[in-house]
Amino acid sequence: MGSFGGIEMVVIVLIVLLLFGAKKIPELARGIGQGLTEFRKASTDIRKEIEKGSEEPVQSNRETKKEEKESVSEEKKSE
Repeated sequence: MGSFGGIEMVVIVLIVLLLFGAKKIPELARGIGQGLTEFRKASTDIRKEIEKGSEEPVQSNRETKKEEKESVSEEKKSE
């Protein structure tokens, strides 16, 4: 009940060949390959974004509010 044997693989290949025909199999394989390439690219991009986000220092809420108050007070002084 584990992996497929040689006879089972041959039967599966013959069924696929009968269902799709010899001309469609390369097209299907090409489409699956392109889909996998896009998936890997997207997962790599997401992983890089997560790593980039974890490297950036996170400002505390107090620091952010302090900076906002300072910028507002500077704007009032310049008016």
